[in-house]
Formats: sequence, C-alpha cells, structure tokens
Amino acid sequence: MTQTLSSVSYAHVSELDHQYLLQVYRRFPVLIVRGQGVWLYDEQGNAYLDFLSGIAVCSVGHCHPKFVQRLSEQAGRLIHVSNLLLTEPPAQLAKRLCEVSGMERVFFTNSGAEACEATIKIARKYANHVRKVPDYEILVLEGSFHGRTMGAVSATAQPKYQEPFAPLLPGFRVIPANDIDALQTAFNERTVAIMLEPIQGEGGVRPLSDDYLRRVRELCDEYQALMIVDEVQAGVGRTGKWFSYQHADILPDVVASAKGLGGGFPIGACLMRGVASTVLQPGDHGTTYGGNPLAASAGLAVMEIIEEENLCENAERVGNYLASRLHELQAQGAPITEVRGRGLMLGVQLSLPIARTVVQKALEHRLILNATSDYVLRLVPPLVLTEAEVDIAVDILNQVLQEVQP
Repeated sequence: MTQTLSSVSYAHVSELDHQYLLQVYRRFPVLIVRGQGVWLYDEQGNAYLDFLSGIAVCSVGHCHPKFVQRLSEQAGRLIHVSNLLLTEPPAQLAKRLCEVSGMERVFFTNSGAEACEATIKIARKYANHVRKVPDYEILVLEGSFHGRTMGAVSATAQPKYQEPFAPLLPGFRVIPANDIDALQTAFNERTVAIMLEPIQGEGGVRPLSDDYLRRVRELCDEYQALMIVDEVQAGVGRTGKWFSYQHADILPDVVASAKGLGGGFPIGACLMRGVASTVLQPGDHGTTYGGNPLAASAGLAVMEIIEEENLCENAERVGNYLASRLHELQAQGAPITEVRGRGLMLGVQLSLPIARTVVQKALEHRLILNATSDYVLRLVPPLVLTEAEVDIAVDILNQVLQEVQP
C-alpha cells in the first residue's frame, strides 16, 4: 500500500533521500510537510519559525491563499505551450516588471542562475557586435555569487565555488567590492560591462554603498559599458523597494531577478533597457520552460500580493525593527560585531566562528536560520513577517548564542 507523505517518518524519507537523490545538500534533520505564513510544520506537527524562506524565495509566506488560488486556477486552464505560442500571463508579468523596475524588455527563465547566464550572453554579444572589442573584460566583484551554471560560476568571484570546475569561462576580471578607487582604476576601453549584486548574499550579506553604485553608473556611461545588476536575492521587495538598486536612485542596463519573484514557484527574469534590450535577436537565446503560463501566474500573484499588502513597506519597517533588536543583543554582550543589510535581508557578523553551530542549535529551538560562513548568519524571512514574530526569533537567537559560547 502506498504511503502518503503525512503518514511517513523522517527516518523513512531520509533513507529514500540518501538512496536515490544526489547528495549535494546537507539537509536539516527535519521532515517538513506543510507551511503557513512564516511558519513551517514537521510530520509531528511541530512549528518552526522560518527565517530562511527557501533562501529568500517565499516572499509572500508559505501557501498564501491568493497565491495558491491563482496557481490552482491557472493549472486548471493552461500550464505550458512553449514560447512559440502567445499566452497572456507572461505578457502581463513582463509589463508589470518593466513598470516597477524602469526596464524596457524581459526574458523569462526558470532560475536565478539562468537569468544571470542571459545577462552574460547579452554582455558578450554587446562586446562582439556593438562595441566590437575582441579582448573585452567584464568586471565582477570579490565575494560575489551569481549562480552555479558555468557562465554564472565563472562570474562568481569565490574560489570555493569555482575551483572544482576549472577551466572557467574567460573574460571576467575580479576587482575589490565597495572600493571606488579600485573601481575607477579598473575601468578602461576593454571594459564592456560590470556585473554586481547591490547586496552580496552568499558573500555574507554585504551591501554596496549607494555612492559606489552611483559611481558605477557614471563610469558605465563614460565607457559605454553595461551595468548588470544581480537582484536575484535582494529584489522583489526584500529591501523595502521593488529592487535594491532603487535605493541609490539609479537605473542599470540589465537586471537579473528570480527567487522572491516566484514566491516558491521556479521563475527567473532578465530585464533590460536601452541598447541592452536590442542585442539579442531571434535565435540568439531561448528556453523551453521559461515564462510558461503557470510560472508567470505565480509571479503576477506575488507582485499583486506585495502591492495589496504593502509588503515593501512592511519589509522596511519590520526589517528596521529586527535590526534594532539585534543591536540590542549586541549591546547586551552577545558575540555580534555588526548587523548589516537592508529591509528583510540582514547579515549578522559574529565575533566567534560559531555561526553554523548557531544554525544547528536554533533548529533544535525550532527557528530556521542560515549561515554563509563560520562567522555570518543570514536572515531572509518572508516579507509578511511581523514584529511579534521578530521578538520570538530574537529571543530564541539570544538563548542559542548564550548556549554555544565557549
């Protein structure tokens, strides 16, 4: 007799996982069977406060009623026809994304890595066919992360992600992040693009300053280079604006988006404007699944919920409250040296190499966290988070920090 998911145990599913799935993930030792809002529930009914949200994905919370309804309705009408036929949801979503971003065209993908791959292909064709610079460079920043496909990992300036897969795609030059002098020195006639995250996610939740981003824009204009912004993690309301580059009051040429855009359903988007929106022509690029009606409906539902429930404003307000509570812990002697980020994308720098231990202990107290290194906790909860839920999480974190200190 076939067992339902709710009738099986963690041990049973874990056994299947280890037997049949490629072991490239270090999974938490819990079996999650359902979610609601900022809470997840295991097979025994225990509730976990989720400050990871699927790695900044579940922007409107788990199983938001409108989100579920929209996906169910679309699945009952039409799921996939290929991009050779016209459907309504992707056209609507592209229009909405352009309206909130300042971009002019959208190419839909299935993931953030694919969105970043599209940005790289735009930059490379721009170099070869518009600027006609055969020995061009694309500048990337130390500590960056742009995905795990070969182009994206080649642009990712972290050796731990790159070394196993050498030789990498050529044409990238790594420069220090947030260093305006180094930035100005790096730009030259061979520079055709710069690719950056306004807030480095996997790099430890490290924001670039608004002044730095403005100087990037100026230099790109001066050297006719494309400003490519990776908003895969920071975009779609997480920092208090639709996109984090908007805090600096600039417009990039190309933007990669994903994660929170789908609210848990796989979708990515490469947004572009100006000359960048004319580089790729029919036959240059494509994807079988990208922008299918079901995925686009998920994106539309997410954007509508964010607007209707003022979740950009909520992310800023509750994010500020979360940062203030973390600073209180720091003032009380917790091993915290810095709290950085914007809105509901915060990094907690610890003075001791205990971040991964904190994550494990927090799980025992039913708080789901993430560590980007031994010293950094990453907090990226759903945008529907309340101040009361912040208090629960901070109280747990305080207890855990006291438990794990030597």
